[in-house]
Amino acid sequence: MRDTARAFWVTAPGRGEIQDVTVASPREDEILVRTRFSGVSRGTEALVFAGRVPRSEWTRMRAPFQEGVFPAPVKYGYMNVGVVEIGPARLRGRLVFVLFPHQTHYVVPASSAHPVPEDLPARRAVLAANMETAVNGLWDARPHVGDRIVVVGAGAVGCLVAWLASRVAGCPVQLVDVDESRAEVARSLGVAFATPARAEGDADLVVHASGTVEGLALALRLAALEATVVEMSWFGNRTVPLPLGEGFHVNRLTIRSSQVGRIPPAQRARWDTTRRMRFALDLLRDERLDVLLTGESGFESLPDTMRRLTSGADHPLCHVVAYD
Repeated sequence: MRDTARAFWVTAPGRGEIQDVTVASPREDEILVRTRFSGVSRGTEALVFAGRVPRSEWTRMRAPFQEGVFPAPVKYGYMNVGVVEIGPARLRGRLVFVLFPHQTHYVVPASSAHPVPEDLPARRAVLAANMETAVNGLWDARPHVGDRIVVVGAGAVGCLVAWLASRVAGCPVQLVDVDESRAEVARSLGVAFATPARAEGDADLVVHASGTVEGLALALRLAALEATVVEMSWFGNRTVPLPLGEGFHVNRLTIRSSQVGRIPPAQRARWDTTRRMRFALDLLRDERLDVLLTGESGFESLPDTMRRLTSGADHPLCHVVAYD
């Protein structure tokens, strides 16, 4: 038996449509999930929507349940929270997080669904992929007790990194962004805030998550002698100029990339992606993280929403897509 769902597709760079898609009946090892909320990753999804995924990354950038190929048409996304309608008894009726695109309902292997803790609201659970990225970023950064830490870029991932880092004993954390309205968000998360002009340097560890060339240059300037700058932004097909003169060499700085697709070597022997996602969902129990959910729209308006988000007209931290 087959059913029809509604799904968001990028049909051409800068253009999206809601289309009917066929959903087959679940087999014994599969589940049918009815979506309640999905989330828009303003970093990666904006690049996908704009057609800015470089050809060299078309294979590595595939989302787990992506359909189509870059640049378009492609069905892309990985922040989906829904209820299991058909499946094994242990999952039936449960709220789950799945790395699935924006779609009203879908069938996936039962092993790909991550049960949401019962005390975690469905809307906040869309942050799971962002939290997983932030956890992986802190593993790559390897902060030490007492480190002075700066996070440049107060998007959803940057805010989560700052919040996690502030929980390391004795670590003062400063969140830096050009948008002064992010000061209230930082305050809610219990971390200090500064604009670039007021940012304090001499940091033992700097995490860059602004997605801008200027942000990365600032991160290098704020790093102390022999400090590490962890780059968490992804620039797609853009060429990024870096000021590797000035104090870069004399301060013996290290630039380290972080990407959620691989668990860092220090954790790899004991952690897998399932354990990491379960940990991310547990961390989201903190109700203060609701401050990161700053935009919401209905599923059917997603084509217009994506145009606004990628044009810079709206600046939400995490935009939530609600399904009837």
